[in-house]
Amino acid sequence: MKDAERKMQFLFALRSKGVTDGRVLSAMEKIDRGAFIKGLFEARTYEDMPLPITCGQTISQPSVVGIMTQALKVQPRDKVLEVGTGSGYQAAILSQLARRVYTVDRYSRLVRDAEAIFRKLDLTNITAITTDGSHGLPEQAPFDRIIVTAAAEDPPGPLLAQMKIGGIMVLPVGQEQAVQSLIKVVRHETGYDYEELRPVRFVPLLEGLGKE
Repeated sequence: MKDAERKMQFLFALRSKGVTDGRVLSAMEKIDRGAFIKGLFEARTYEDMPLPITCGQTISQPSVVGIMTQALKVQPRDKVLEVGTGSGYQAAILSQLARRVYTVDRYSRLVRDAEAIFRKLDLTNITAITTDGSHGLPEQAPFDRIIVTAAAEDPPGPLLAQMKIGGIMVLPVGQEQAVQSLIKVVRHETGYDYEELRPVRFVPLLEGLGKE
């Protein structure tokens, strides 16, 4: 099957899973998932499934990336924080929609590898940092949008505090071996609204730095 045909099927599959926002679909068409997948799993680039990457992490299935991005409602002037750089794929999608993306991961190897791909793709509005993402990035707060690509038992307090008024955070919540829920949090002057979007399965959000 030719690449163009595979990409058309890829986008059709996204739409069939509920990714309907035109800007999100355009970003996912422009950013080739294949740039973020190496080795044995390259042949499965355009399948709607999570795939393993280094450091025991995964690259999320494209439909989940699309649904999370769509729920964020990123605007062109937004400053976005991503907790969990992983392969860098989600940050690259966000870079097409936001003014500035800060992405953090506890594994320095993942950050280095992602930075190399960002340079290759000339994505100049992404800053990748090795740090404990459960604490957010207070020196750059507040953020218009926050996305977390690892599951916490509850939305972390530091991340809630780093949202702007009117800001949105999307994250999976739940224990690793249990059913997790994708949650959308909106901050208001007087507190937070929570909306449950769908069941998901993510690696856990861990404190501290990784060993690799």
